[in-house]
Amino acid sequence: MDLITHFLVPYIILTILKSKNKLAGAFGGISLDFDVLIAWIGILSPELFIFSHRGITHSFIFGFVTSIIFLYLLTRKPIKGFISKTIHRNINIEFNRSTIMLVYFGALTHLFLDFLTSKGIPLLYPFSITRYSAELYYYLDTITLIIAAIVLIILYLSLNPKYKKVAMASFIIILVAFGAIRSYEKFEVLQSQSNTLGNDYTHISTYPTSDMFTWDVVESDKIGKSNRVFQYNTLKDNKSNIRTFKSISIKNGSYNSAQDAINIANTLPIVERFKWNSYYTCIDAKYDSNKWDITYYDIIGSSWDRNSLKVSV
Repeated sequence: MDLITHFLVPYIILTILKSKNKLAGAFGGISLDFDVLIAWIGILSPELFIFSHRGITHSFIFGFVTSIIFLYLLTRKPIKGFISKTIHRNINIEFNRSTIMLVYFGALTHLFLDFLTSKGIPLLYPFSITRYSAELYYYLDTITLIIAAIVLIILYLSLNPKYKKVAMASFIIILVAFGAIRSYEKFEVLQSQSNTLGNDYTHISTYPTSDMFTWDVVESDKIGKSNRVFQYNTLKDNKSNIRTFKSISIKNGSYNSAQDAINIANTLPIVERFKWNSYYTCIDAKYDSNKWDITYYDIIGSSWDRNSLKVSV
C-alpha cells in the first residue's frame, strides 16, 4: 500500500474511536516504510537482504521496535518543531505509554494492509523469513493512492468538519469495497480455472495485477516439474499471454550433477535474496566449460527487482 493510505487508515479509525492522540497512530502507520533509510545495507551486503523495503521492519516484533524509535525521534523538540513549521500545523505528540500503544496500533494496520498486497511481508521475523501475503492488491494501487491524496488534502485544509468526516467515511468505504471486489474476483479466478485443471496441471496460484479484473495465474503439475502461466481477465472471461515453463531445465549434463550445483547455488546470499523477492522462481541449468551456469528467473515478473539472476558453480 502507499504511504498516504498507511497514514489515513489508523488516523480515521482513531478518529472514529475519538482518540485524542490519533496523530500518533497515523505516524505509526507510516513509520515502517522508513526502512528505505536502511535498504542500502541489503544492497551492499546480499546476506543481509532482510534489510530492505518491506523487510526487517515489517514484522510484529521489529515493527514494534521501529514504531517506538520513530515516535521517540518524532517527539524530540527539534524534529517536532521542524515538522510543525514545514506543514504549518502543530504536532502535539508526547512520548508516553499511551502514544507508544497508539503508534504500534498504526504499525499493525500497516502490516495488515501490506499483508493484502503482492509478495507480502515477513510477519514472523526473526523466527521465520517467510513472506505472508493474501495476494489481493497489487504492490501499489494507483486509484487508491489518488483517492487517499485527495482525502489528505481535504483533512489538511481549513474546511467544515462535516466535509472532513464525509471524506474519511468515503475513503474507508471505497477501500473496503475495493478489497471486497478483489476478494470476489480472486475467488472467481480460482473457481473458474480450477474447473479446467486436468491430469497435466493440478495446482493453481493467483497473483494480482494493477487491474483488479486481471490476474496472473500459475498452474503446476502434481510433482512440480511443469508450470503454465497466463493472465486471466474475469470480465472478458479469457486467457492471454499463455506460456509454459519447466521448474528445472537441464542442458549438457546429468540431473544429479545439476541438482548438486543447484543446491550449492541456493545457499548463495544473492540467490536467496532473488528468490525472496520473486513471485514464482524457475531454474535453467547449463553445463559449460567444467562449470554449471544456473539462471533463476521469475516467471511472473518482479514488481521492484530484476526478473532473472545468473550464477556459476
